[in-house]
Amino acid sequence: MVAEMEKSRSTASHEKLFGCTLLSTAYFPPVEYFAAIANSGKVLVEKCEVFQKQSYRTRCHIYGANGLLSLSVPVLRGEADVETGNQERMTIGASGNSTSVMHTHKLQIDKVRIDYSKPWLLQHKRAMDAAYMTSPFYEYYRDDIFAVLDSGEEYLFNLNSRLLELFCELTGLSAEIGFTDEWTPADTNGLEQQDWSGGVDLADLRNTIHPKNKGENLLQRLEIDSPYYQVFSNKGGFVGNLSILDLLSNEGPNSISFLKK
Repeated sequence: MVAEMEKSRSTASHEKLFGCTLLSTAYFPPVEYFAAIANSGKVLVEKCEVFQKQSYRTRCHIYGANGLLSLSVPVLRGEADVETGNQERMTIGASGNSTSVMHTHKLQIDKVRIDYSKPWLLQHKRAMDAAYMTSPFYEYYRDDIFAVLDSGEEYLFNLNSRLLELFCELTGLSAEIGFTDEWTPADTNGLEQQDWSGGVDLADLRNTIHPKNKGENLLQRLEIDSPYYQVFSNKGGFVGNLSILDLLSNEGPNSISFLKK
């Protein structure tokens, strides 16, 4: 991946704030994720990391009638999960009692399988319909989005990649997106503390764009966190940096204007 990064730095457009941006995979990524893409000469999505729970890799946030709603994709983890689809294995102890042994083998992100034994897909589609059916543009995108969700992708990474491709198309982002071929540790040079005014050759945002990030998000850092119309903002006010689905549903073709620095 190091060689790929160096190549990206030299070939990326100097007109962009970031020469090359490194991102984790994400399910219905937040708006800041696409702001990173919009302001990058090239994007590399991390394909070689170990799966991390409680991140945008498997979850997204939308705005429903009762406020912020988190949607999560259940996955199968561990060696036994991949082979048999089971999350735990029953063993018989010396006393004759059965015990559950959880498998904690670490899986590379592109090997993580989606658990379709749970009704998450129907729940997600119903939640999206309830949240955005009355928005100005959702109905124009719904069929294309649901077609990807209904495709039955076995692997989380593949589902996320197809959604990313679709959302880039719907937002009008003509980004050059590739994938890493080896894993390197996250940049610990404090990207958040750097002066971005002159541009950044390589922006490692794998850990920066995270639902548990308590600091400024990328939209705030870039000063492009302008509010826009939301269906339920009259009840709960504006909620920023939700899934790109929120921005697209409410702003449609104008969404790209909220992404570029």
